[in-house]
Amino acid sequence: MTHPGSELAAFAAGLRFEHIPAAVVRKTEDLLVDWFASAVAGHGSRPVETIAKFARAMGPQDGPSEVITSRKRTSPYFAAMSNAAASHVAEQDDLHNSSVLHPATVVFPPAVAVAQAIGASGKELVAASVAGYEVGIRVGEFLGRSHYKVFHTTGTVGTLAAAAAVGNLLGLDAQQMRHAFGSAGTQAAGLWEFLRTAADSKQLHTAHAAGAGLMAAYLAKDGFTGADRIFDGPQGMAAGMSSDSDPSRLAEGLGSRWATAETSFKYHASCRHTHPAADALAQVMRERQLKPQDIAKVVTHVHQGAIDVLGPVVDPQTVHQSKFSMGTVLALVAAHGHAGLPEFEHHFRDDSVVQFCRRVEMVLDAEVDAAYPRRWVGKVTVTTTDGRTLHGRMDEPKGDPGNTLSRDEISAKALQLAAFSGGATEAGMRSAVQRLWNVAQWQRVGMLLAA
Repeated sequence: MTHPGSELAAFAAGLRFEHIPAAVVRKTEDLLVDWFASAVAGHGSRPVETIAKFARAMGPQDGPSEVITSRKRTSPYFAAMSNAAASHVAEQDDLHNSSVLHPATVVFPPAVAVAQAIGASGKELVAASVAGYEVGIRVGEFLGRSHYKVFHTTGTVGTLAAAAAVGNLLGLDAQQMRHAFGSAGTQAAGLWEFLRTAADSKQLHTAHAAGAGLMAAYLAKDGFTGADRIFDGPQGMAAGMSSDSDPSRLAEGLGSRWATAETSFKYHASCRHTHPAADALAQVMRERQLKPQDIAKVVTHVHQGAIDVLGPVVDPQTVHQSKFSMGTVLALVAAHGHAGLPEFEHHFRDDSVVQFCRRVEMVLDAEVDAAYPRRWVGKVTVTTTDGRTLHGRMDEPKGDPGNTLSRDEISAKALQLAAFSGGATEAGMRSAVQRLWNVAQWQRVGMLLAA
């Protein structure tokens, strides 16, 4: 019987490069470069290195697939896990607004690892990646806002996105893809509780999603069966993980609406919920020529999702936790004009930043909340030390499709991330980025970063 989940599986199984509009191919190339830079930025991160150490201990010491942070090789499974963890730690990987999903970090790691292992072409990698994006985004939209309140959507939905990408590469038919979705969905996991204590779970979420989705696709290829109604069955994902699910979103616009092209890039190195307010504050400060010491208070008018995720972080103790503090992000933007990796690394505990952080408040705004998650609107009310009340608004934060990053800006971001982490030389990174812009011309997907 045809239902939205089976339609989605058939689409993911049947998608080929020639079906994808040229503009979507170009956007996918941009997303691939941006993801690669985030993976390089994970070099040296303690949680990432811990997961990579586990992978080395459990997996083969050599293999067909690349671990970007170490430039070593292993099995596709452990390479996917390692690269997924690496690309989610700097908080610079992409985000799709209405699904509240970070697609790149769960789609490209398993897709690249498997493409390297099976000798897939660049066009096949692009098609598989688009399949992963289209599936992941729709599953995120299907599960709705209630899911995100408790579950880290990238960890849960990411498992399905990874299964779609790998299943497409492996040539699964529609029925096999449904089984892959069933096996992926039953493994979907990731809870927000880790933020309260600055735990490392966020990197585990993406590593697990990439690995579990890859495994689900390989199992389906070999005849392993999964639940047919994993999305909307009586004991499926929606039943256990959502109170506002909408099954129609699973198959809506397949082949006509390319959700991949709606994906946003990250400008600041922080949780995306902070970006709209950060850009709105920067606008006020720029237009009124304010300095941080001129500001007595900032009220950020936000959607409920921002309060749910950022609210528990009241006194950030680590660099990563500070990226989920609205006050810290706004303090860094006020002081430096940008909340990038160096600003967090060197200044998140500065006395001036901590003091500014305490002058920032989040309040629920009906207009902003009604627009979310389709649009992430930034509104701030700034009270100055001389008694003025100023208002700022940002309807499309830097990186959104209507305010996107150019290829020059993506390249510059990639070089900055590599320089910060030491994960690649400037020359090596320039060369890798240049090759990646031309991925669709590759006869075979090889190593992304030269040894």
